[in-house]
Amino acid sequence: MGQAQPFQATALIVEDDVMQREMLSLLLEESGYLVIQCESAEAAERVLDKNAGALCLMLTDVQLAGCMNGVELAHVAKDRNPKLDVVVTSGRPLMQPLPDGAKFWAKPWAPLDVLREAEIALLN
Repeated sequence: MGQAQPFQATALIVEDDVMQREMLSLLLEESGYLVIQCESAEAAERVLDKNAGALCLMLTDVQLAGCMNGVELAHVAKDRNPKLDVVVTSGRPLMQPLPDGAKFWAKPWAPLDVLREAEIALLN
């Protein structure tokens, strides 16, 4: 008989800036998260199609590689998993409404913000 695998929280990071994506991933991995990284909303949508129910947290920038932006992706994510903790970040004001329950963080945000959100996501 095999042993049950312990639950490992999973986060989806969607950011086209490699350095920011790596920094977010490192912060979350150090908090015990398994992290899936995507450069575009289209790639993230494929992850959501397969794994939306297994995700606890999604952090996305508004401006992304590809045709879809982070706000549109937030709507897709919430449709796939309404309980998913979704954070959208940008250095500019939002021009589109976020889905219910999603949060907006203006850049620059602090690493402590990410760690706090990671804890909140685990409680949901």
